[in-house]
Amino acid sequence: MELEALAKIAGEIDRLGGTLVAVAPQFREYNQAIKTEKRLEIDILSDPGNTVAENYRIRYKLSNDLSALYLKFGINVPEHNGDDSWTLPLPARYVIDQSGNVCYAQVNADYTVRPEPEEAVAALKDLVK
Repeated sequence: MELEALAKIAGEIDRLGGTLVAVAPQFREYNQAIKTEKRLEIDILSDPGNTVAENYRIRYKLSNDLSALYLKFGINVPEHNGDDSWTLPLPARYVIDQSGNVCYAQVNADYTVRPEPEEAVAALKDLVK
């Protein structure tokens, strides 16, 4: 799982002076349940309605077929995300400096392809040199 991979690099990010924050469209209680279930020590901020994802232009709408498949597997996106848009954020990773400048970004239009956490660590190391 993506969050578990991120949790493995959280200590290194902290040692480099960074802060690891995950942003997910689910309501806070769903994010907290994931943290508890997976025993994660990272912060997961809630973005119901995908406002942050929209601002970063990484929000996409699930197709009707994919929405139906999600429901078949018991994944009710509108219930978890607080709106009926059936949208999710693309997998993305950013390193943002203290001035708010994006120094590293990786986004893939294929939602099944996830950025490697180690690449963000390398970008952070470059930033703190």
